[in-house]
Amino acid sequence: MALARSIYEFEHESFGELVGDFIRTQVAPHAERWNAKGMVDRSLFTAAAEAGILGFAIPEEYGGGGAEDFRFNAIMNEEISRHPVSNGLFGLTLENDIILPYFTDLTTEEQKERWLPGLASGELVTAIAMTEPGAGSDLAAIRTSAVRDGDDYVVNGSKVFISNGQNADLVVTVVRTSKDPHHGLSLLVIESDREGFERGRNLDKIGLHAQDTSELFFRDVRVPAANLLGEEGEGFAGLMRHLPQERLALAVAALAGTEGVLERTLAYVKERTAFGKPVGSFQNTRFTLAEIATEVQVSRAYIDECVRQHTARGLNNAEAAAAKWYTTEQYVRTVTRCLQLHGGYGYMLEYQIAQDYLDSRITTIYGGTTEIMKEIIGRGLGL
Repeated sequence: MALARSIYEFEHESFGELVGDFIRTQVAPHAERWNAKGMVDRSLFTAAAEAGILGFAIPEEYGGGGAEDFRFNAIMNEEISRHPVSNGLFGLTLENDIILPYFTDLTTEEQKERWLPGLASGELVTAIAMTEPGAGSDLAAIRTSAVRDGDDYVVNGSKVFISNGQNADLVVTVVRTSKDPHHGLSLLVIESDREGFERGRNLDKIGLHAQDTSELFFRDVRVPAANLLGEEGEGFAGLMRHLPQERLALAVAALAGTEGVLERTLAYVKERTAFGKPVGSFQNTRFTLAEIATEVQVSRAYIDECVRQHTARGLNNAEAAAAKWYTTEQYVRTVTRCLQLHGGYGYMLEYQIAQDYLDSRITTIYGGTTEIMKEIIGRGLGL
């Protein structure tokens, strides 16, 4: 029984078809080269903007599409995650789902006029820099400092695991502006052409090979105080305000990835034979896929409800954390079980299931680990 879905309307479905067309025409022909290169071409961002799938939530007066409905983000994530060649598009969803809200919600009018048109056109690529070598989920451990000096901040420190780090022009950087445990963090937009800003190597990862992930270094980088997002010392509040959408977006992508793996495995076991009959005819195969299909439908009901709530501005941090940890762990578990059904061929990179195995593993780590998600939920229970 397929679930009757009501979260999407005609315009969302049409947008999903647009994304699918973009993947087939603008991504698939370059996917192998991007994987080998370790990053996508810079032109991907301008092409995506021209197609209307980047910066669509930016208000029309700044060159965007004015579509603030999160369901457009969700259906784009679904389309990308189901497609087997689109891991390089994570940089686009990173901008749409995670970074752009900082530029639309926390900026002054002057900042909007300065940055949003370039973001809407894809000419300015963004990244967000939180993680440091000694500080991941523990934001209180952040040491990158920004000291006020006249009309500037002087920034020193380093960041690691920064997606879009090689391509980024603007980096939303979490910096320490005081030792205050509650109001010591601020958000500062640092342009990559500033003296003292250095990109480290493009990190060699297990999966997501077309997505650049970088080290960043700041050595006495002078950044205008006019680049501060929100108020000084309110960085933690700004981060917390946007984390539910980030985690829901990752959950939507993980569930769609799981659905894609299930669909491809079903096709494989119907075609592949062993002992003179299709692999799918064996009871173990039927039971395994029956369990996966049931789990997917249960998760789909919860994620669709979370999308409804977030669209209505009603999703809380604990609900988003639950969505994120459950769907990402389910994704990893499903890929492992489906790879087993492929036998030895599942270990061969020429089969998509092997690439799924590599790409899925990070989902339980980025955006907050499974353990951190459970901690958030536990605190929400009053524990």
